Formats: sequence, structure tokens, C-alpha cells
Amino acid sequence: MFITFEGIDGSGKSTQAQRLADWLQTCGHTVETMRDPGSTPVAEQVRALLLNPGVSIDDRAELFLFAAARAQLVSERIRPALKRGAVVLCDRFYDSTTAYQGGGRGVVPLAWLRTLHMQTTDGLAPTRTYIIDVPVQEAAARRHSEPDDRLEQEEMAFHERVRSTYQALAAEEPERICLIDGRGAPEQIHTAIRSDLQEVWPHNGAGTPL
Repeated sequence: MFITFEGIDGSGKSTQAQRLADWLQTCGHTVETMRDPGSTPVAEQVRALLLNPGVSIDDRAELFLFAAARAQLVSERIRPALKRGAVVLCDRFYDSTTAYQGGGRGVVPLAWLRTLHMQTTDGLAPTRTYIIDVPVQEAAARRHSEPDDRLEQEEMAFHERVRSTYQALAAEEPERICLIDGRGAPEQIHTAIRSDLQEVWPHNGAGTPL
């Protein structure tokens, strides 16, 4: 089972990914948590470059740096973990590139990105994706005390385009993507995610209901 978490910066997706990991472990599953970009030595170096607010990166170079880090993550961490039978939870995956570089930046047509994603991951797609949807102003208020990285420093209109793209993706792929209202308390959001997961994946490996 490969589960990804998406949303604009400040949506709370990282918190929800960890909450779900903790719960799945209590259900007896082996869980591996990762982040994209990151979670390998190569990808972590690319991440540091991509998020450095002091670095100027061409929009197309940014797109392919994210793709390169993701290719390394899939090859080195995700596929081996899935092969071992682990549940993989990833904080962001290729939907982030569609939303940020495709929708936010408008670097390339969104349809073209689908081909790039399949080439980058060698055909690997998430089993289930949770997009934590939060208004841009609310997300900005949540992260006001945190250091801004290069993408967080973008103008509000950029983040509005990113959010709109995420919403469009959820409408286009309801069989894979579940859009979660992220305005509630963290425990309410976690409960909604658990409820959905129990519907799409009702039993663990031992046959015990989640």
C-alpha cells in the first residue's frame, strides 16, 4: 500500500501523515515514512537546493530537479519498501509537481506532466492520495512563525493557483485522490482519513479489520 499526502504549505499534511503512520503501526503494519523531495542522500541534497531562499532557480530547472529527486526516492526507497510488504507513506509525491510547477508556475502543460511522472517513477502511482485542503490565507497564518523556504515565499496568487490545481486533480481522479477538509481539528481530520482508508482498504495483511 502506497499512500501519499498533499496540500499547500501549512495545510497540516505532514502532521496527518505521521498520525496515520502511528495508527497503522498500532494495527500491526510495518510502515515506512518518507518525504518528497528527500529521504535519500541524493534527494536530500536536491531538497536543500530547491528550498533555499537564497538560490535563484530557473522554472524548468526546478521542475526537473524535483523529478530527479523523485526518481532516486522511488528507486532507492519506495519500491524496495513496497517489495518488502511495508506500507509506504510519503509526504508529497508527483501531484505536488503538477500543482506547484504545473499549476502554480505554469511551466509546462499539465497533460505533459502525466508522461513525465510515469517516466520518473517507472510507472509507480500512489494507491491512495489525501489532499488536505485549506484556504490559502489560513495556511499562511499557520506557518507565519516558521522560516519561509523558497516556495513558501511566493505570492498569494501563486498558492491560490496551486490550491486550485489540487482541487482539479481531486475532481479528475476520485478513484485515487480523496480531498479532505483541513480546516477542522487535527484529530477530526485524522478520523476522516482513517474512515476513508477503512473503506478502500478494509483489512490488513493478517485479515484483521483496520
